[in-house]
Amino acid sequence: MSTRVEGAPGQPVQSRDDLVAWIAEGEKPRARWQIGTEHEKFVFHTDTLTPVPYEGERGIRALMQSLIDRFGWEPIFEGQNIIALKRPEGARCGNISLEPGGQFELSGRPVETLHETAAETRQHLREVLSVGEPLGIGFLGLGFSPKWTLAETPHMPKERYSIMTGYMPTVGSRGLDMMYRTATIQVNLDFADEVDMVKKLRVSLALQPIATALFASSPFTDGRLNGYKSMRSEVWRDTDRRRTGMLPFVFEPGMGYDRYVDYALDVPMYFVYRQGKYIDASGASFRDFLAGKLTQLPGERPTLDDWSDHLTTLFPEVRLKRFLEMRGADSGPWQRICALPAFWVGLLYEPQTLDEAWELVKDWTEEERETLRNSVPKEGLATRFRSTNAQQVAREALRIARRGLRARRCINAASQDESIYLDQLDAMAVTGATLADRLIEQFNGPWSGQIDHVFEEYAF
Repeated sequence: MSTRVEGAPGQPVQSRDDLVAWIAEGEKPRARWQIGTEHEKFVFHTDTLTPVPYEGERGIRALMQSLIDRFGWEPIFEGQNIIALKRPEGARCGNISLEPGGQFELSGRPVETLHETAAETRQHLREVLSVGEPLGIGFLGLGFSPKWTLAETPHMPKERYSIMTGYMPTVGSRGLDMMYRTATIQVNLDFADEVDMVKKLRVSLALQPIATALFASSPFTDGRLNGYKSMRSEVWRDTDRRRTGMLPFVFEPGMGYDRYVDYALDVPMYFVYRQGKYIDASGASFRDFLAGKLTQLPGERPTLDDWSDHLTTLFPEVRLKRFLEMRGADSGPWQRICALPAFWVGLLYEPQTLDEAWELVKDWTEEERETLRNSVPKEGLATRFRSTNAQQVAREALRIARRGLRARRCINAASQDESIYLDQLDAMAVTGATLADRLIEQFNGPWSGQIDHVFEEYAF
């Protein structure tokens, strides 16, 4: 989740048209399209395999301070607490932030090629591993916390998370699990104009369950098998249905920026940020805020910063802000951090492959899309779809994505194009065995039902 930093007062919103225009300002010509990759990982003490609290000599704050001291990161504070890190002004790098349960997130800088994504990810992992080792801290990339109960999971000292923690149980049964026990890989991608945005949004929503199946890595809960391939994805099904899901309206005639704004206005708020503080507005209406009728700030109208904040609290399978954010994948090892953006860039960034991907999904019905999304967390690539299954759809989507990456002709120093980052996904699509399947097999076999092995064999 994004980290708000106090700055100059935001531009007041004069009308609903300003909200539409704010999103439209994200339009970029194709030559300026970039790739922004985010990934989260669980942080644990290597001697006890327990989650790392915020405070203490071996806590999250100490970890962040070590990154400041050794690698020049700069702290972002909320009160007296370091809650995020940034590079010095002008440095080419992303930010590090904390998710509610201490999940450590790199929000990578926007880059032009996947090779840059790979280099940035390697650098980040080298840094966190080098400062983590003296503290006895390790990092694990899976979609759901494999061992720790919700009660055992620490809470990070961020005000917005306190507001969400109080509100989540009122709108769904799994919201706290989502906040404190899930981890993901996401990629942010650009669009040229409204027509391009709509086409990309439709393709990516339809194929998001396929990404979920390919990246499934969360078959454990509380140290035991949970019966799912992606528990992270299953948790989202009962988090808050007003702000999650497959957005069926996107496929209706007339879809555009206006329609998404209407959807966003109807999603209840979490908070308003004023003078360095989060004001609890959970459940309130942004429409009322727009009309100056927000109970918490009577007579005050929102700024564009408030609108930007509100959009970050919407959690559909694909989120629209000034870019499109792919949200369907579990976290995983290093290769998957690069594979997720490779999958979507290959599908969406070349006109021919975007057309092919649309041809693949354009006649899928709302019921078929919804059934696929609801079945994939449990069945993974074996999910039945029409006369075939998700595995076969994944193979076709990967074929299209590989063609798109090759067409981009972005070559690294070893004369390799970006399609190399799909190799692991291709292997899974051929065999039908994902990381979740491998974890289940190991748990039932050589691990003899002992979950601690996952930390030994799958930590970064």
